[in-house]
Amino acid sequence: MTAQMRAAAMAAVVLVCSAVAVGCGGSGGDPNSIVLYSGQHPQLTDALVHSFEKQTGIDVKVRTNDGVVLADQLLQEGPASPADVYFTENSPELETLAEHGLLTKLPASTLTGVPRADAPPSGAWAPVALRVSGLAYSPKLISRSSLPTSVLDLAQPQWKGKVAIAPTDSDFPPVVGAVIARYGEATAKQWLAGLKRNAQVFQTDEAVVAAVNGGRVATGVINHYYWYRLRTEIGAAAMHSAVYFFPDHNVGSIENISGVAVLKTSKHPQLADRFASFLVSPAAQRLIGQGDDFEYPARPGVAANPQLLPLSSLAPATLGVVKLGNDQAAAKLIQQSGLA
Repeated sequence: MTAQMRAAAMAAVVLVCSAVAVGCGGSGGDPNSIVLYSGQHPQLTDALVHSFEKQTGIDVKVRTNDGVVLADQLLQEGPASPADVYFTENSPELETLAEHGLLTKLPASTLTGVPRADAPPSGAWAPVALRVSGLAYSPKLISRSSLPTSVLDLAQPQWKGKVAIAPTDSDFPPVVGAVIARYGEATAKQWLAGLKRNAQVFQTDEAVVAAVNGGRVATGVINHYYWYRLRTEIGAAAMHSAVYFFPDHNVGSIENISGVAVLKTSKHPQLADRFASFLVSPAAQRLIGQGDDFEYPARPGVAANPQLLPLSSLAPATLGVVKLGNDQAAAKLIQQSGLA
């Protein structure tokens, strides 16, 4: 994210906070209330918060924005932040906050039910949901057999005008970070230069999948759930596209991890810990699996939405949160490429 984008994003945060009913104050003197900064999808957040409030009687004041925007806000607020809990779509934002010492270590009991491979060694946050990147594609414009086996292929000349990306969407930097982790910065830089030549650029993954489904572009880089959510929104009969996952653990289909963390400066750490623990509990994980957000529950043994392919069948790349990193190198290369 560029400095100009950060400034615009922070201005948007100010406007949003001025407009919403909860305002920009904290939970105040209410001893039974916490403030949640959520970069997750509002529908999923609302369902989880409602269930938690009903179960515990604890009030959760929610501030919703892009996860990267909220992470930047937490960095600027520092010790003065009113936030108790941070919940976001992708692990790099969580790793950034952990590196800056803003997150407290979660209780061991919270981390017991989640895969060790999906959680950071620091214990600073817990995985809540999983998603996989890939391609939406239009069978009318390109056959499945012609789709690339590596995300790097999209930089080749034959893909000019045939691919869409949303480089300023928070879901794109993790793909770039995965390319950096697997192939190095030099290769990632060349790849982004090729995408700059080839790609149609959109603001969001939602816009990318809509353009592919509308036949305006042959393929688009997305996270899988955007395609399923569009199908739910417009109906199966209106879907003229499909989802493709890169084979053989190619990083074009990187497994991204959504997670939750408690701020060191939380005014109500015990309540915040209860919320984090709830998100990884079987009850909350079943809400994720049964809902129409179409993410995979992070907790083993909890069934995903039956419309989804089994996660194991997708053969996603699983680099681990430490190797994937904090998105800083990815954001820098995206900016340098002229895509943002």
